[in-house]
Amino acid sequence: MSGGVLGALLAAGVPALVGAALHTGSGEPYVETRLYFGTQRAAGGEIGRAEFMRFLDREVTPGFPEGLTLQDGYGQWRGADGRIVRETSYELILLYPEKAADERDTRIERIRRAYQDEFRQDSVGRSDDPVTVDF
Repeated sequence: MSGGVLGALLAAGVPALVGAALHTGSGEPYVETRLYFGTQRAAGGEIGRAEFMRFLDREVTPGFPEGLTLQDGYGQWRGADGRIVRETSYELILLYPEKAADERDTRIERIRRAYQDEFRQDSVGRSDDPVTVDF
């Protein structure tokens, strides 16, 4: 083999070797769900932190007692009238085993509906991603 061909073959294999070395294989398949809660009230004002924490304690913690992460955020979205609405928000991160995804999905949708109903919100954003988790 010429040096150029050998070099190309080695170079092509290096990323795969590095990736294999960095991935230790530890962890289990989980789902990471992020929920995005706006705080702007339709009638004006914002949902306060104490109100949100009571909601979290009552509606979220019982369904996810093993843990969660809450982050403060700042979001914006375009209203039906075309105006940009800017608001304080909360990002809730939930991790749960992939094998429990169907049952957890029911809990998550219940949380979203409860927030929308209680605080008269148009929506609660949601994103889901497969992840590998090791505690």
